[in-house]
Formats: sequence, structure tokens, C-alpha cells
Amino acid sequence: MILPFSAKPPSIPSIQSMINTMIPGVQEVQLSGQIDLESRFPAIFRAEAKLEQNMEVVADWFRTHRLTILSQLSQRGALLFRGLPIHSDQDFDLVMQNLDQKNFSYAESLSNAVRQNRTDRVFTANEAPPEVEIYFHHEMAQTPIFPSKLAFYCEQAPRKGGATPLCRSDALLAEMTRREPEFVKRCDELGLCYTNVMPVSADLASGQGRSWRSTLSVDTKEEAATRLAELGYELEWLPDDSLKAKTPTLPAIRRLPDGRRVFFNQLIAAFKGWQDARNQANKSVCFGDGSALSDEHMKSVCAISEELAFDLPWSAGDLALVDNFLVMHGRRPFVGQRSVLASLLT
Repeated sequence: MILPFSAKPPSIPSIQSMINTMIPGVQEVQLSGQIDLESRFPAIFRAEAKLEQNMEVVADWFRTHRLTILSQLSQRGALLFRGLPIHSDQDFDLVMQNLDQKNFSYAESLSNAVRQNRTDRVFTANEAPPEVEIYFHHEMAQTPIFPSKLAFYCEQAPRKGGATPLCRSDALLAEMTRREPEFVKRCDELGLCYTNVMPVSADLASGQGRSWRSTLSVDTKEEAATRLAELGYELEWLPDDSLKAKTPTLPAIRRLPDGRRVFFNQLIAAFKGWQDARNQANKSVCFGDGSALSDEHMKSVCAISEELAFDLPWSAGDLALVDNFLVMHGRRPFVGQRSVLASLLT
């Protein structure tokens, strides 16, 4: 089990000193709609001429400056790089290798999303249909095992829509505490439990359609039951051989090593988006004591998250890094072909 929040953090400069630290080879630029959170969120960088042509130069640049890049990421939450000559999944994989961080294998994760691997490190972000919105979440926060960082590469931008919305969870929690203090208190004290019905075979029409065999990396019902028991889950086999699984109580609010508190969970995505032939969205998550979430509180939380959202508009070749502890992400519906690839880091 990965327990990143208990780890001792690296030495990180203050936010202001980090803002003043330039990354050689790129220039910070502005996009309309960025959020002002002591510094602009997310941080947007455009490559200078020496990085525009050669992937070997780009790979060496990421390796040379990885500590500065990762430090900025941990403070600002999300970084977008434009103008790099990333043209394939192999190029994206090369960048990830040169960040020199341990790979978080999607195959071994407990995520319910259907994804297809391109390389050992790189896979499709989500196979859900284009009209399906994927709501705000921290990656795999509905499980006891989750990555610390995410990377996205835009292989093909859609004709319309398809942005990746981003929301800083520390800012969200602060605003929720101001507007909905009792709800925040219950989240903090009770935690959350998630329930999901996994199909026997992958359901490509659902954003949560990964089969239980793939999700749990098992072949038999007996192996599935053993794996879930080890993780503290409750389970029920349904007549069609789908698997209903309920998590142990998981924190809704976490404290980062630097002291910041974040709304780290899958609450919005589960409550609004876990809707398919097997699952009823507003029944998919509850407080740790089994009590229900109110529609009124959830409408408020969702509204606040949208107020604080920045919709990252994709262009082919874009590379985004997201701190999974600090930033929620999602996917807007789109028209046309959209191919955004992902990679995860422990």
C-alpha cells in the first residue's frame, strides 16, 4: 500500500521564491481564465527555440531540470508545457522516464476506468464516450492506493470541447469551510465510503466500466474475494456475476506534508458521475457511518468547485503535469476525435 502523506517531504522553497525561480528553456505565459492563488493557476510554459525540434534535447532538459519542475509542481499544483516536439506515445514515455520518478502501473491499480496501455508507462486517459462528462476527482482517491502525480499528453485535440478542468483542492476546502462548515466537519470526522458495481466484462459505455477481473488483477471469484478482504472491502456477488464492492472508510480531507489541508477524495465524481447500467450515482458514496450525503450540500460543493475551475484547453503536443494530492481534474464532453494519453507516478 502506498502511504505518500506520511512521507517526509523534500525541502521546498516558499511559494514566492518558487514563482521567481525561472526554468531555463521555457517562458511562463498567461491564458485567459487562470485562477489567482498567490500565483497563477495553473502555470503555463512555452518552450523556447532550442527545445522545439529535438526530443533528445527535450529528454535531457527534463532530466537536468526535474527537481525544479517537480518543486514548482508541488507548490502550484499543475504545469502545462507547450511547444515541445512531443509527437507520439513513445516521445511522451521518454519524457516520463527522464523525470526520474517511479512509475505507477495502471494495470496494478484499483481504478474502475477502462483504459488501454500504449507503453508500460503510457495509456489512454479514459475510453468513455465523448458525451460522458467525467467530474472532478483526485485520481484513485476512492481506493487505498493512489498515485502522487499525473501527466497528460494531447495526441489529438477534439474539434470542440474536451477540456480538462482543474481545481485546487486547498482552495476548494477553504471556500467550503467558509460556506458549508458543518458539512466540512462531517467529512473530516466521518470520512467517506464508496460503492461500485464492477461488470464481469469491460463496459466501454461507462466511465467506470472496467471489469472486476481487470480492476483487481485476478482471474477467479475466489481471488477477487481474497484481494478485497486484504484491502478491507465488503463485497457482494450479483446474479449476473458482476461484483458489488464497498470500500473501507477513507479520509475525505487530508493534510499534505507541508501543512496544507486538501479535499482529497472522489466525492464529486462519485456522486454525480458513477451512473451506468449497474450504478446509481447519488447512492455510490456515503459518510463513513453509512449516513447519506444531502443533495443541498453536494450542489454547493459542486458549484464551488466550478467557480474555482480552470478548463485546460488542449492543443496537439501539449504536456501537463498535475499534483494528484493538490489538484482535482476531470473531462468535459467533446465533439470529434480526442486522444489524451496519461501516465502516473508514485
